[in-house]
Amino acid sequence: MSSATAPDRLNLRAFLPGYLALAVIWGASFLFIKIGVRELHPLYLSLFRVGTGALTLLIVLAVMRVPLPRDPKLWAHLSVVGAIGVALPFTLFGFGEERVSSVLAGIWNATTPLIALPMAVFAFRTERLTTRGAVGIGIGFAGVLTVLGVWQGIGGSHLTGQLMCFGAAACYGIGIPYTKRFVAGRPESGIALSAAQLLAATVQLAIVTPLLVGAPPAPTALSIEVIGSVLALGALGTGLAFVINMGNIRVAGASTASTVTYLIPIAATVIGVLVLDERLSWYQPVGAVVVLAGVAVSQGLLRRRKRPVTHANEPIRQPAQQASY
Repeated sequence: MSSATAPDRLNLRAFLPGYLALAVIWGASFLFIKIGVRELHPLYLSLFRVGTGALTLLIVLAVMRVPLPRDPKLWAHLSVVGAIGVALPFTLFGFGEERVSSVLAGIWNATTPLIALPMAVFAFRTERLTTRGAVGIGIGFAGVLTVLGVWQGIGGSHLTGQLMCFGAAACYGIGIPYTKRFVAGRPESGIALSAAQLLAATVQLAIVTPLLVGAPPAPTALSIEVIGSVLALGALGTGLAFVINMGNIRVAGASTASTVTYLIPIAATVIGVLVLDERLSWYQPVGAVVVLAGVAVSQGLLRRRKRPVTHANEPIRQPAQQASY
């Protein structure tokens, strides 16, 4: 017999620790990127990060005795996701944080849904554009212009860094509907699918990085802070975080678990200010609030709606895209 668990009976004691931990881990990822690019080229930082994350998930799969996917066609799609949703955005955030603060990078990450919705509507046709969605996108991009401070003029390396961070978020926004169209709903384990896309991204970066950058630096040439940041980015932010997120989905459902996106820029801001003593212009947090408001409107989070009942014996579906921050 299945026992229904209504959302208003959500076990907060079981949900909140993982939920808040995930916000802190993903928010801290921007701090670790900022530290990592001090001594590592962004391409090598991405390679080491993705490789460590892949290894972490492979260990989890081995413990769980879950195999990797075997379908060649699925591997082809996962390779595309690995490039668009992992290798490219990780690298762009690295290049961006050579020029802007970790706090600002965390704010730009919140624009992902503003790209994902129009891509899902017009490119992959997995969703329909509603009036609410169009209004939300318009509000969100007003927030983007506010974060940029366009009234002050355009130009300089700071703008380049912001555009790179926005480009990284846009890559996530393309990867989400692509995954929903070609990967989501597969019978394979969600952890196995994520491990496979990280493996694909690792191979891609391992081929491209030495060709573009040259030989990697010797480990002895790196500081403890940078090595620790790489390990934290890979094992925590790219590996363990997925396992935590799957647990959150199991306890609260995918919709509730996905709201962690709104806490990530807050966590990134607090961590960047406290640890790196970073500062923002007044209009950047204002723009961030406008962006989040636009996302909330486009996702229908500001309207009352009847939430579905989940059942204890109901299988957990692979979410449309595991965001990697």
